[in-house]
Amino acid sequence: MDLRREAGQRTRDGLLTAALELLAQRGQEGVTLREITDRAGANVAAVSYHFGSLKALCDSAIEHALERYLDAQILALDSLDSTSTLQDLAAAFARPMMRALAAGGQDLAVMRTVARVGIDPPQGWGRLAGKFEQTRRDALPVLSSSLPGVDEQELIFRTRCAAGLLNWLALAPIGAELAAMSAEQIERQLVPVVAGAFHGYPAIGR
Repeated sequence: MDLRREAGQRTRDGLLTAALELLAQRGQEGVTLREITDRAGANVAAVSYHFGSLKALCDSAIEHALERYLDAQILALDSLDSTSTLQDLAAAFARPMMRALAAGGQDLAVMRTVARVGIDPPQGWGRLAGKFEQTRRDALPVLSSSLPGVDEQELIFRTRCAAGLLNWLALAPIGAELAAMSAEQIERQLVPVVAGAFHGYPAIGR
């Protein structure tokens, strides 16, 4: 029974990986069920069994990529402490996106796919609400310490704006410009901008 369960999980994971690779290359309109199953070494019945439909498989693949992004962001934010600055927070918050921009290729294509679908997310993404909330909660101690005069709701709003900025970068032409830079150049260009989104007006003082 355990071997069958493991085999089923491998098939499911293989389908998710194959779907995400093809989605990143062609977008949702250019992917067929047959291509996904061929790449995954699975059959059409496996898609029906694990996901129900091609659309559900594609939605799950993109959701899975988003979850990995959020997990990486949470891990980066977890390294912050009471001495961290807004610059430190911005660097941690933007780290998964900066890595995707620096890596380019498949990594960046996946990020663009997630960002595109994230504009109008599927209903199933609601299960990730807790992870979105955790990124905001993890950012709050540094924000509250650095910006003592700003209330919590406004700080959360600024965090959401910073997330939206990173999402936009994945899709906008400027994202392609950043992707042509080295990892160090990307960080030098992007971190002050994200820190500025956190700080708000007037200009950053710390």
